[in-house]
Amino acid sequence: MSDYTTLRETIVDWLDENYHFGDTDEMIKTDEMSFMDNGILDSLGFVQLILFLENTFGIVLERKDLSRENFDGMSKIISYLLGHKDYKGH
Repeated sequence: MSDYTTLRETIVDWLDENYHFGDTDEMIKTDEMSFMDNGILDSLGFVQLILFLENTFGIVLERKDLSRENFDGMSKIISYLLGHKDYKGH
């Protein structure tokens, strides 16, 4: 299984457990769609997601990187994590 797939499953599982109760895959039509614009997460949800990612992967996400460009969609989140200097896999 690729790192992308593993990260995607981890994020989907978290979204299912905390927000969408098993409906996340149906809600995310493409990995490029905006989480904010499509009701996947609100601003508080993003904060909780950031904390989850930091705790799960043992990394610190830089404040300057916490933007829609890096975190508003599945592919953006995964690309950011895969490129993070401290990401070592799951």
